[in-house]
Amino acid sequence: MVAITAVVTLLAGCTANGEVPDAPAPSASAPSADPSAPPPTLQPEGDAAANLPYFDAVAGGLVAREPDPDGRTVVDTLVEAGFAKADMEVTPDTTPTGLEADTVEFSVRIGDSCLVGQIAASGYTGVATSVLGTGRCLVGATRTIDW
Repeated sequence: MVAITAVVTLLAGCTANGEVPDAPAPSASAPSADPSAPPPTLQPEGDAAANLPYFDAVAGGLVAREPDPDGRTVVDTLVEAGFAKADMEVTPDTTPTGLEADTVEFSVRIGDSCLVGQIAASGYTGVATSVLGTGRCLVGATRTIDW
């Protein structure tokens, strides 16, 4: 999982000019250690860092219920949780050769920051990071979110 986190963090942190900003610490998908603490909530006025606990709770909860969700399920779950679909990116569910993708990467842009998540066989990992120099949150090909 450390390798996956490093790749997501590295890819999410690349900029158009090749610089890599300081990488944020990855979040854990485990619930809060204090069971009496209130569950995280969406912070509409907050940036990605402020919303990371909620993003983790939503995506981590999805993976706990459905260990291998497709990109559409991830997007729909985030929309149901209050994130704006128009601000999302998601990678394809299949490789260019038609094989099932090993991971689903997804993001929500919040102002000049991004929530980036990855679901793989090892589980879920999420980070809050800056928007790339391209104005996007994910590097590489993403699928059109047209549903």
